[in-house]
Amino acid sequence: MTIAFEPWDGVAVGKWLDRRIHAARLDQAAADRRGYDAQDDYDKAAAEEWACRALQAGGKADDQAAFAAHVKALLAQEEYRTTGIYDDRRFDRNVRATLRKIAKMTKANQGFSNMLRYQG
Repeated sequence: MTIAFEPWDGVAVGKWLDRRIHAARLDQAAADRRGYDAQDDYDKAAAEEWACRALQAGGKADDQAAFAAHVKALLAQEEYRTTGIYDDRRFDRNVRATLRKIAKMTKANQGFSNMLRYQG
């Protein structure tokens, strides 16, 4: 059995982060329109946007090892500060979940080609 190895593509990772930020903003707007019952959805989308922005701001998407180290450093933070969310603990939990997902994607070098708005 042969395992296909694809090289790290920093441009694709940057584009994926951009798309996830845009999708998270759309999800926040939709949750905001739905009102009180959608506060959890709003916090989840805000957490995804925060995580992707923090990774994008790090500027380390061109190197897989540096990007993985940046994700790990963000995961090591005690708390994540932002404004406009409904529940700090829920937001922190969702940021960590998003960062863990991206860490797995980074380690496997898979998933960054999925540019769809809704991801499983």
